[in-house]
Amino acid sequence: MKHLTLTTAALALMAGTALAQQTTITIGMQLEPPNLDPTAGAAGAIDEVVYANVFEGLTRFGPDGEILPALAESWEVSEDGTEYTFKLHEGVTFHDGSTMDAEDVVFSLDRARAEDSTNAQKPLFAGISAVEAVDPLTVKVTLAEPNGNFPFNMAWGDAVIVAPETIEQAATTPIGTGPFTFTEWVQGDHVTLSKNGSYWGEAAKLDTVTFKFIADANAAFAAMMAGDVDYFPVFPAPELVEQFAGDPRFVVIEGSTEGETIMAMNNKQPPLDNVMVREAIAHAVNRQDIIDGAMFGYGTPIGTHFAPHNPDYVDLTEMSAYDPEKAKAMLAEAGVENLTLRLMLPPPTYARRGGEIIASQLREVGIETEITNLEWAQWIEQVLGGKDYDLTIVSHTEPADINIYARPDYYYQYDNAEFQAIIAELGVTSDAARRSELNKQAQEMIAKDFVNVYLFQLAKIGVANAKIQGLWENAPTQANDMTAVSWTE
Repeated sequence: MKHLTLTTAALALMAGTALAQQTTITIGMQLEPPNLDPTAGAAGAIDEVVYANVFEGLTRFGPDGEILPALAESWEVSEDGTEYTFKLHEGVTFHDGSTMDAEDVVFSLDRARAEDSTNAQKPLFAGISAVEAVDPLTVKVTLAEPNGNFPFNMAWGDAVIVAPETIEQAATTPIGTGPFTFTEWVQGDHVTLSKNGSYWGEAAKLDTVTFKFIADANAAFAAMMAGDVDYFPVFPAPELVEQFAGDPRFVVIEGSTEGETIMAMNNKQPPLDNVMVREAIAHAVNRQDIIDGAMFGYGTPIGTHFAPHNPDYVDLTEMSAYDPEKAKAMLAEAGVENLTLRLMLPPPTYARRGGEIIASQLREVGIETEITNLEWAQWIEQVLGGKDYDLTIVSHTEPADINIYARPDYYYQYDNAEFQAIIAELGVTSDAARRSELNKQAQEMIAKDFVNVYLFQLAKIGVANAKIQGLWENAPTQANDMTAVSWTE
């Protein structure tokens, strides 16, 4: 009897161990971030690792794009809309044990809006005229003009709160306030985060999160099938997704993103400084061929820089409908012949595959292209920073970012005072009906000016182990938020 009791206990212990919930996860990413400081880099891969996991802002994006409290538990707005007073959560600490308080918020916002700031989204902070620590848990932000969108601005990864003592090391050893702490970065392979046992909010359910960088689509497929990767939020080979759909071990997660995929044109580079030439190029491109050929049918055609799921979206695809004969006629009228344009392509498959298709389409109307494949660091330096390109293909995954067209020094080099006035008014308007009207005017203006060739809204096609729960379906911002993710037993 004693022997039986011991055996039963041993079996129970073994069963308990076997059924213990898994607390580690490996996330697949096609692109490796160039650094881990979201306040000093434009690459979306930075936020994909650290947003909400390592770093937090005053507010944050929720799974469906709603603006939620984060380090600020609440806020009040003055009657004239120029003062926001944020009440901070009590007991928040950075990962090094130091206290996060109002002075850190002042430092973070002043640093982001400083004249020498390297923040990739500096316009988010341009309307701030003063930031004041009222007391350790209260911050007052004074704006030069009313801005009903200010809590939205503060939710971006570029607006996270950092500490002056540790910000200089954030590129390689980030220290934030989030539910996960940085553990290691083996460059070229992975970044590992660990559960923050001293987190001020609801504790993470996972103990370890590893972001594994796999650039090759076939290698990504093999890693998922072998169980080396548990979740690929944006699977790099849409043509292989169907093989997961029929396998009960996996779930395919299809959602929407904020990613307007465009062929950007350098509006100051002759002959692209001629709107007739830009329009001709737009009519030479068949969007559906690119969606089918590069994305295997995943993606929604767009005719302007705005997400189709947004209530203010205007379908302007007909304005730049595929019409190669019209394209040829317009090029002839513009006096353009024997034209060769430099097409710079970053690493994503939509760019590399889409670029080959577009090159073929442009050739049909008499335009040759010189294709150069760039790594992200090269693309950021040469195209985004140096404006040394004619054409490029990229997906802008930042939320509601049509305001970038109001920046003459942005890499499109589009300079339209009327458009800038629309965005300026939008920035100080809180009335929903008027904001909607302005959004529509902005969409129509850049479509009419053929600033870029608007291709498709990037779909979010993810593949995950069927036992994982709490994953985001959509991508309202560039994030792989692990804060509510867990495994079922």
